[in-house]
Amino acid sequence: MSNFARRTLTAVWIVIFILGGFWLHPISFFFTGLLIIAGAQYEYYQVVRDSEVHPQIAGGIITGIALYSVSTLVAAGFTGQRSYLFLLPLIAIIMVIELYRKQDKPFDSLAHTFFAVIYIAIPLSFFPYAAFSKTGLDSLLPNETAGFSPGIIVGFLLILWANDTGAYITGVSLGRHRLMERISPKKSWEGFFGGGLVAILVAWLLSGWLGVVGKTDWIIIAILITVAGTFGDLVESMFKRSAGVKDTGSIMPGHGGFLDRFDSAFLSFPIVYLFISLFG
Repeated sequence: MSNFARRTLTAVWIVIFILGGFWLHPISFFFTGLLIIAGAQYEYYQVVRDSEVHPQIAGGIITGIALYSVSTLVAAGFTGQRSYLFLLPLIAIIMVIELYRKQDKPFDSLAHTFFAVIYIAIPLSFFPYAAFSKTGLDSLLPNETAGFSPGIIVGFLLILWANDTGAYITGVSLGRHRLMERISPKKSWEGFFGGGLVAILVAWLLSGWLGVVGKTDWIIIAILITVAGTFGDLVESMFKRSAGVKDTGSIMPGHGGFLDRFDSAFLSFPIVYLFISLFG
């Protein structure tokens, strides 16, 4: 099977399970986010361990899951923002545990343990706030959760994947001028602009159906995704290059792992959410 066919088949399953999970129901929305956070953090920690630094895998993943869970409860109105204070003991416990692990580089371990939370869990913890902030696209299954709409997340992911697909096809077909060869030799300016045009087209076509914000806002979101998502992809490429690996995982044939598939979202979604919060 060719790489393009493998990528296409995997992409279909990603859309079914990931997009479907966020869209189906508030409960599936919650668990889909948890899956991505846990999977991406685990892959990050495994790559770091291969470079002879030993982060606290369980502690880091538990902290990421706790952060996302608290964000969901706060966004849905089930608890107040003071609930975030319960994360402080987890942070303290991780630091105390490091005293007893007798690692050669304990602060390297702590740095990577906490960076995965900052890099992965914090950006995705904005997902619940986006889902409970505006009305729009309904979930596929009826639910009694007041104010829940997966429209922003569904639209964001569709535009993000459209940008990735457009950039890949354009880059393979027309790519001549390298975007940042030192970090990612295959990325090109042609792919960047091709992906951006596809993202804008998809945003324009889907804006009326998605609702939540206006058509102009969705087009601006597509531009933000193109720019910030590209930088997010480059940041993950920098991480892989420094660790000497090609992919962070193999759970998604042709796409790598969770970290490879959602790297663009980690940097772009906070920017998109900021835009929607201020201007949407």
